[in-house]
Amino acid sequence: MEQTTAVWLIILLSLITANLPFIVKRPLLVLPWALKGEPDRPVILRWLGSAVYAALMVGVCWLAYELISTTLVIYTSAASVAAFYAKVGAYLLTMTLLMFYPGWRARHHQIKKSFFVQLIEMLVLYFGVGVLAFALEMNLGNRFPQTWEFYAITASLFAVLGYPGFVLRYLMKRSRRPARRRKNTPTSGRPAQA
Repeated sequence: MEQTTAVWLIILLSLITANLPFIVKRPLLVLPWALKGEPDRPVILRWLGSAVYAALMVGVCWLAYELISTTLVIYTSAASVAAFYAKVGAYLLTMTLLMFYPGWRARHHQIKKSFFVQLIEMLVLYFGVGVLAFALEMNLGNRFPQTWEFYAITASLFAVLGYPGFVLRYLMKRSRRPARRRKNTPTSGRPAQA
């Protein structure tokens, strides 16, 4: 993969994933606490389920990092380029399935996510995209060491990319009932002024 293609892939993927927590109303993570509207389950099962889910996500990220970063891509060979893109696509598909499992599990319930849960989902998606970005960087050459400033800037950019979803979810609230029209009736016999 060329550097320009990798950069645009990460930017596009960041734009999509930063908006997901705000656009998708169902949960994207298995959390150890109950969300509003979820059925009651024992606490030990909640913690165990979230631990297994987190281990699956970390395992998928680690495996994808190892597979994508060590793949030799020969640009003159269509087969090696196709194999590389298949690995990237498999990672994206697996992460998508893992992220939509909690929503599928709670499909018969009206669950409401709090803003805090959406921020946690956004943070997990930030790390998921970051794993892919580091793997692509390793594939292109040596991975550069990063300091805290890099993570602060990229997390801020990720939050800025999620702003359209935030606007749709919170700032453009639509009321469920139609607005009542105010009657323009004067109380003292004079016409009402605008």
